[in-house]
Amino acid sequence: MLYCFSMPTHHNKFLSVHYGLTIFLSAFLLFQVQPMIGKMILPWFGGSASVWTTCMLFFQVLLLLGYAYSHFLMEYRSPRFQSYLHIGLLILSLACLPLAANANLRPTGGENPTLRILLLLTASIGLPYFVLSTTGPLIQAWFVREKSNAVPYRLFALSNFGSLLALLAYPLVVEPRLPTEWQSISWSLLFACFAISCGSLAWRGRAGTVRRAAHPEASAPVSYSTYLIWIALAACPSVVMIADTSFLTENVAPIPLLWVIPLALYLLSFILCFERKGWYQRRLFLPLLVAGIASMAYLPTLGMNALPLLTAIAINLLSFFVVCMVCHGELAALQPHPSRLTSYYLMLAVGGACGGLFVGLVAPYCFKSNYDYSVGLILTTIVVSLVVIQLHSGQRYRKAAWALAALFTLGVTYIRVADHMDELSDAKLLVRDFYGSQGVYDVDTGTDARRVLMHGQIIHGKQYTSPERSRLPLTYYSYGSGVGRALLAKAKEGPLRVGLVGLGAGTLASYGRAGDTYRIYEIDPMVLQIARTQFTFLGSNPAQSDVFLGDARLTLENQTSQQFDVLVIDAFSGDSVPVHLLTKEAFATYFRHLKPDGILAMHVTNRFLDLPPVVKAEAESVGKTIKIVTNEGDRSQEIYHASWVLIALDPQFFKRDEFRGVAEDIPARPDIRLWTDDYSSVFSVLKKEPA
Repeated sequence: MLYCFSMPTHHNKFLSVHYGLTIFLSAFLLFQVQPMIGKMILPWFGGSASVWTTCMLFFQVLLLLGYAYSHFLMEYRSPRFQSYLHIGLLILSLACLPLAANANLRPTGGENPTLRILLLLTASIGLPYFVLSTTGPLIQAWFVREKSNAVPYRLFALSNFGSLLALLAYPLVVEPRLPTEWQSISWSLLFACFAISCGSLAWRGRAGTVRRAAHPEASAPVSYSTYLIWIALAACPSVVMIADTSFLTENVAPIPLLWVIPLALYLLSFILCFERKGWYQRRLFLPLLVAGIASMAYLPTLGMNALPLLTAIAINLLSFFVVCMVCHGELAALQPHPSRLTSYYLMLAVGGACGGLFVGLVAPYCFKSNYDYSVGLILTTIVVSLVVIQLHSGQRYRKAAWALAALFTLGVTYIRVADHMDELSDAKLLVRDFYGSQGVYDVDTGTDARRVLMHGQIIHGKQYTSPERSRLPLTYYSYGSGVGRALLAKAKEGPLRVGLVGLGAGTLASYGRAGDTYRIYEIDPMVLQIARTQFTFLGSNPAQSDVFLGDARLTLENQTSQQFDVLVIDAFSGDSVPVHLLTKEAFATYFRHLKPDGILAMHVTNRFLDLPPVVKAEAESVGKTIKIVTNEGDRSQEIYHASWVLIALDPQFFKRDEFRGVAEDIPARPDIRLWTDDYSSVFSVLKKEPA
């Protein structure tokens, strides 16, 4: 039996403002805590972009549970029961403050990172996030109960505006200005304000009465096909958003904070479509959708440099925004009577969670490459075609519409399948796990034949396959590079103890000699397997080599001093060094493992981040001598432009012949603050133009 709710109240402006502020604050807190907790746990999982994908999965699933809770309360429980239960949950969630990541659940190196992240997030922020996730549908339902003639969907737009504001404020305002501890305290205080505001609304609603719905739409049952349409339209942009973010950061431009833009566009489309009906016009957006999906399907077939970087990003993001506008516009057009509000939002959450589960759990462990990106585009084409043609096309033109939709779907499918087939045919090996996609390729023949390791479109190592040239260090690790010069200079003193953080193809192992000891730290088991089976640097290394799986910093923190002659930090996540390896606490760990005359070599080659000033600040804070060695490279010899920062515990080290004329001072940047585990800001070191 269907009901709607009413209660005596004064319909004044203050009441609407109270509801509006509560729902805005809840949404703001939801999207502030996401990057905040992500930053807290990112160092424990190697700085991988997949950490954010897994966090998104957690947030979407918990949002689904929150919406299910709201639907259950409104459909099956009295206003008094709703009031007391929700106030109780608010009080319990306050007991979980202040916000902090549970250090007892830090990884040790052998566990499944996806499951460990989900468990860690549940223990750290599970209840407060759950309470916040219930607020959207619950507050809107209470609003309708008090103001029976009100249309609540603009509150949904306000909620998404709060989410968007929080998402943009974190990297631009919060992270650069507040240490993590103060971020946590500020968030916790705002959450307490939210709990008081929400609790007062729950308390005032305890005396509500139940009456039968009088409106015809309220009593009409919702068909199962309508539920499926709601789910499908919500799932498509969710899949495309997460898959496209991975595609952009791995294959187009591994720019830090790039993940913010797709999510911001996703929220913006919700705001526009639900704030008022006029923003979404089929006659405008459906043709744009055809062009957008075609563009997104074709872009991956191009090389990394086929289009200017900003052009490729702009085409992709604009196309993605059109996908979101169409799916969310159709969802807004199918809004039910407010009495069905909680079931409607529940189906939206089911769709979003399905998308997150597919990309976050299924794709990394079942696919060899970014097939989820292709699935998202094809699925969107099919779902939108079904909804628009079935519900909105006239009988006279329906057959022609079906034919055109089928041809377009087949075209998109052909482009994506052909691209994946080319990828498979070119690759000697193609694998994917939690940390991303890895590909091994053979190029050229004869003495110039080379094997290449790729992470997306970032080269992580090359090796000549001919035996006489196989031990030559290529790419960023040549004899003329900073790390090459450091290893050769220290080798003159006798057998070396060398620590390598980040394995790649194992190129730096080529410097190993009989009597040397190399201790290698690698977080990704797949990279270790590839280095051992597809490349020979490790196998032909005459030095004693030991490999430790797990995050390097955590492993080094748990080891006694290794007394390294040279410690090399070359741990890449796409095209950026994980932030947790650049903090004051990280450097303290590095220096503890060096001999009194040891060398710390850090690879800072980066198209998008100006990292040398960060390292300079860390070194000078403890009185160490620091220089930068930049090798312009020689592409004909497979030697790349490379910048290495060298920190010497012995100030006389840079007077050696290997560094004469090449070791330079790093220009000072007074605006750079010392990075710590409690403070860092990637935004502050973004280059104005990509290198």
